[in-house]
Formats: sequence, structure tokens, C-alpha cells
Amino acid sequence: MTKSKFVIDKLTKLFEQGLISYKDLSSEIINVLRSKREEIIFKMKLTSKEEMDILIKRVENLEKKINKFEKKSPNKKSTKVKKS
Repeated sequence: MTKSKFVIDKLTKLFEQGLISYKDLSSEIINVLRSKREEIIFKMKLTSKEEMDILIKRVENLEKKINKFEKKSPNKKSTKVKKS
């Protein structure tokens, strides 16, 4: 009984160490991949998601202002000028 308990304890220790090293290895791989991704994005001069969201909000605000100005201005019909 004590021999089986000893064997089980050793196996559980090995299993725990294996999981811990696997988690460390996987987190290290993920960190390396993230840094490579950021490096590629920087080289390509792409915008991040946060920057894109800010730009989208700015464009929406500008569109609202344009629509507001169009509603305020009187309805003028544009006349086409003929070229001679």
C-alpha cells in the first residue's frame, strides 16, 4: 500500500510539473507570436483597432455636422453652367 502511494505521489508530481512547464511554454509562445504580430503591423504602418475606432467616431461626427449644415441652409437649386 505504501509503495503504491509513493508511486502515485511521484506520478502526480511529474504530472503537475508537466502541466506547469506546458503552461509556461504556451504562454511564452503566445508572447513571442504577439510581439511578432506587433512588429509586422508596425512595419506595414497599419492602424490598431483603437485608432480605427477613434477615426470612425470622428468621421461619424463630421457626417452629423455636414447633415446639420445642409438642413440649416436654404434649399438652393444648383444651376449648371454651360461651357461655350
